[in-house]
Amino acid sequence: MPVKKTRWAWAVGTFFGMGYMKPGPGTYASVATVVLWWGAAHLLHIGPRNLSVLTFLAMIVATAIGVPASAKVAREAGKEDPGFVVIDEVAGQLFALIALSPTWVHGLEALVLFRLFDIFKPWPIRKLEQLEGGWGIMMDDLLAGFFAHLVLHLALNFVPAMR
Repeated sequence: MPVKKTRWAWAVGTFFGMGYMKPGPGTYASVATVVLWWGAAHLLHIGPRNLSVLTFLAMIVATAIGVPASAKVAREAGKEDPGFVVIDEVAGQLFALIALSPTWVHGLEALVLFRLFDIFKPWPIRKLEQLEGGWGIMMDDLLAGFFAHLVLHLALNFVPAMR
C-alpha cells in the first residue's frame, strides 16, 4: 500500500526534497542553510544587526512549521525519526548562525560545529530525542545549534585569532 503523503509536510520536512540527497542528507540541508544565510546577507545587502534578527526569525519559523511537519512525515512514513526529514537541521543550523558576521569563514565554522554536535549528540542533546513526535525530531538539533552557537561565540570573544 503506497504511503499517503501530506504535500506541505513532506515539502517542509524534506526541505523541498533536499532530504532525499545521499549520502548525508542532514549535511546537505545544513550547507544549503549556510549558503542561503550568506546569500541573503550579500545579495540583499542585509546589515549584521538585521541579519541576526532575520536569522532568529527564520529559526523560529522553521521550528514552528517543522514540529508539525516532521511529526506528520514520521507518522506517514511509519518511522520515528526518518533520515530524510531535514527541517530539524535547517532550524539547528540557523541557531548556530545567529549573530555571526556573514563571512564564509564564520559560516564554515558554524557548519562544522553544528554538524559535530548534531552527529555525536553529547549529553543532553541525545536525551531530547526521547521527546514525542516532532518535538523529539526538532529539539535535539536546536540544542546542537545552541551548543555550536555558544562555542563559536565564546571562541570569537576569547580567541584573538578567530576574530
